[in-house]
Amino acid sequence: MTSDPTVVVVGGGLAGLRTVEELRARGHQGAITLIGAEARPPYDRPPLSKKLMTGEIDDTSLRADLDSLDVDLRLCETATQLRHRILETDGGEYPFDALVVATGAVPVRLPGAGAQHVLRTIDEALALRTLLRPGTRLSIVGAGWIGAELATAARTRGCVVTVLEAAGQPLAAAIGEEIGVIVARWYAEAGVELRLGQKVASIEDGGIALAGGDWHAADVVVTAVGVRPAVAWLDTSPVRLENGIAVDGQLRTSMPGVFAAGDCASFWSARFGRRLRFEHWDVALHAPEVVAANVLGDSAPYDPVPYFWSEQFGRMVQYVGWHGDADQLIWRGDPRADKKWAACWLADRRLMAMLTVSSPRDLLQARRLIEAAADVDPARLADPAVAVRDCAV
Repeated sequence: MTSDPTVVVVGGGLAGLRTVEELRARGHQGAITLIGAEARPPYDRPPLSKKLMTGEIDDTSLRADLDSLDVDLRLCETATQLRHRILETDGGEYPFDALVVATGAVPVRLPGAGAQHVLRTIDEALALRTLLRPGTRLSIVGAGWIGAELATAARTRGCVVTVLEAAGQPLAAAIGEEIGVIVARWYAEAGVELRLGQKVASIEDGGIALAGGDWHAADVVVTAVGVRPAVAWLDTSPVRLENGIAVDGQLRTSMPGVFAAGDCASFWSARFGRRLRFEHWDVALHAPEVVAANVLGDSAPYDPVPYFWSEQFGRMVQYVGWHGDADQLIWRGDPRADKKWAACWLADRRLMAMLTVSSPRDLLQARRLIEAAADVDPARLADPAVAVRDCAV
């Protein structure tokens, strides 16, 4: 690779923009092309289900100074194929010395001929917002993070909100039914009808056909049942796919000169001993630091402690770590009585993950213990009067 390689970044979101910024910050003077599928320059996604949906803001642009970054920005172009040192889009071909794939993810849609909204782009969010008026019967399929945030925003706009969830509790797949039982009460407190164990057959005009033959009427339907990495265009390429683009601990793909970052990349985590993929803003913010360093010849490792947050039903919910291999769940405080509490996951006394409700200090200290792979005293961790940092043994 030349000292100033030609770099192409495909994906016009936060991860793509941050890659460009990091390359320039590290002194790269070669040509950079940033390709985005949307008509808009890079913008932030987290506010789409929060402040933008409530009408507090109308724009989430990242306000990047693209001129000073000296980047060739190509909008409204979608990647179609990858060949040796050439990226093909529906708008042209782009030779490269290094390619960074940051194409993100696409929402899952349900069967049926009826109108169903998804919440991934700013244009989708703005279009949905115009429909959320007082008295509108809004039905959200999926009681995950986005579903809860959208339900919160819709209630502030006076909508009659119903959330349909196939599982037995909200967030069951993400954080377990024990916490889902607690979260389910938040819906009722906010005046949102939560219907659990409701499997959807299809979205039709006027509502939702449920499995088993029942019908649920709705004026507006939003599907919020998850996303899939946007990597179908790589099916015929040499790039190995495994729950997204399989990258190593330095975010390199199986194809020389090709890297991946953000929602589309599944990386090998030495910390947790497995391949992981996360759809978090924090990943899109920080993974480009490693990508840029390695594009320019470094061997920087990538093994983050995952972090995300959600604002729902008047609560700030934060999560750090990964609890997939945990063998013990400890409550820190009483989630049925306390406004502030946390759930802590341990594996052989090692702190693996923590979810906090309105307890940012606990979250910050937990992140440091997880980074240090620290063992903790379970009894002290369960006592909110003991600082999390003082629970290490």
